[in-house]
Amino acid sequence: MNQCIPVLRNALVTLCLLSSLSACAINPVTGKNELAFVPESTELSMGAEQYGPGRQMQGGDYTTHPEIVKYVRSVGGRLAAVSDRGLPYEFHVINDGTPNAWALPGGKIAINRGLLSELSSEAELAAVLAHEIVHSAARHGAQNMERGLLLQGAVLATAVATSNSEYAGLATGGAGLASQLITHKYSRGAELEADYYGMRYMARAGYDPHAAVGLQRTFVRLSEGRQSNWLEGLFASHPPSMERVEANQRTAAELNKGGELGAERYTAVMQPLLRDQPAYEKYTQGRKALGQGEMGTALRRAEEALALQPKEPLFHSLRGDIRLKQQRYEDAITNFDRAIALDDSFFHYYLQRGLAHQELNQTRQARADLERSIKFLPTAPALNGMGQLALNRGDTNTAKEFFASAASSQSPAGQAARSALVRLDIRDNPHKYVRLGGGLDSQGYLLLQLGNDTSEPITQIEVQIRYVDRSGNQRRDSVRITQVIKGQQQIRINTSIGPLSGMDKVEANVTHAEIARN
Repeated sequence: MNQCIPVLRNALVTLCLLSSLSACAINPVTGKNELAFVPESTELSMGAEQYGPGRQMQGGDYTTHPEIVKYVRSVGGRLAAVSDRGLPYEFHVINDGTPNAWALPGGKIAINRGLLSELSSEAELAAVLAHEIVHSAARHGAQNMERGLLLQGAVLATAVATSNSEYAGLATGGAGLASQLITHKYSRGAELEADYYGMRYMARAGYDPHAAVGLQRTFVRLSEGRQSNWLEGLFASHPPSMERVEANQRTAAELNKGGELGAERYTAVMQPLLRDQPAYEKYTQGRKALGQGEMGTALRRAEEALALQPKEPLFHSLRGDIRLKQQRYEDAITNFDRAIALDDSFFHYYLQRGLAHQELNQTRQARADLERSIKFLPTAPALNGMGQLALNRGDTNTAKEFFASAASSQSPAGQAARSALVRLDIRDNPHKYVRLGGGLDSQGYLLLQLGNDTSEPITQIEVQIRYVDRSGNQRRDSVRITQVIKGQQQIRINTSIGPLSGMDKVEANVTHAEIARN
């Protein structure tokens, strides 16, 4: 049976890209010949485009103690200056307690606040940053993309965001690619290369490369003992092993002894962060309580965190999230105002304040905040909110565009957007929501199989049919199904159309459908 549906030609697109992009190149770090299907221009543009959304969905930039960020960037810059590949390197600290670090193609590197608090020297920080620099310089991220291109036949399409971050699941569209790049596991060979050349960069920059050996030993011990929350962060994408420890020992033996350790300097710079650790522990407990619906406990933990460190915007945001859940919208707005006054660069604060304004019918303020949030990171709650605002002012077409964008997320807001989109769009495009198939019964009469691909009950479905009968005559007919098809349900309909000689000369299209009234 023929039906008017779009056809994806991924294989053809892939072949075109392979023929136009493939080239033999020398890896700038290893010196090895390799095929490069992703050109440097793509690495640079992708890294630049995904760096902001990646930082946003991982927790946003750390801003409470700017001197710590400046220090990390100075260490990163010192290592980047001796790397084998000149890239527009950038270094940011992510405001998240999970010990983690990551690199995007094009030299875009991040390290979490949670990892900084676990290190003990500048040389250990150098070991982490040098490792990530090599991932970018040696094209490991680009190689991951090339494997996806070759093995899956996909062309760097938008990805479903999968991450331990509580925000990644809200991201929509191309922002999901950042999460995929961040959380993708590197191959065993890429990890060994990053260790090996990272230690050489450390030595070139004047750091003691033996710090990388000790750090890797610590990683192995923590992973084997399942201590703290390390397995949620660095180990997910950079799994430690005794093989890596032994390889690092051999590399250290090859390099000149000596170099800076910088333990006292590191401890002095990180002292403010270490002092704040009890406050972050209270914050983590408050977040957990909020997720479990324990509002009183969550609020107490937020207050305790703020008493210890009133300059951390996350703590004000937690209190705002609690007030939003309690439907105390004015109080929530006050708390998000305070968070934004401390850090005006994180999507979550604008998103939540915008939703609070929307609940109070403060349309202008809601739209401004939701738009600002989307600029930092497109998320289903913000897009769904914008769709509702458009619908309220009677702009149905714009509302459908926002709902369609939000619907790519599997979050509750994405599901709400899908439901709203179906209700608005089903009369104009019923074929998008009713799946149609068919066959012939034993006597040659047409059978229709209809599937409701939405979560809404659908009825009054009309199917227009063109076919050739056994006498060779072109015929037209229609079938109207008045029964209610529940969400995700399939039904089979017997028709009186026939007898037919075969299905190859039958064309059927869904031309009408409605949402069933309760």
